[in-house]
Amino acid sequence: MNAVQLKQAVAISLTKQVQETSQAQASIMLEDFAKTQQNIQAAQASHPSLGKVLDIKA
Repeated sequence: MNAVQLKQAVAISLTKQVQETSQAQASIMLEDFAKTQQNIQAAQASHPSLGKVLDIKA
């Protein structure tokens, strides 16, 4: 294997590692986002009108 082939092999390997890491991080982020959405919905379910209507008396 000459220097050019070695350089290409290393570049491909690093690219694959970066892609796998990015996919794992994106998966974790989406799971966390889904959990946050569930928590928000659960909090809103106990008070469906909380914060939607303001009663103001002059």
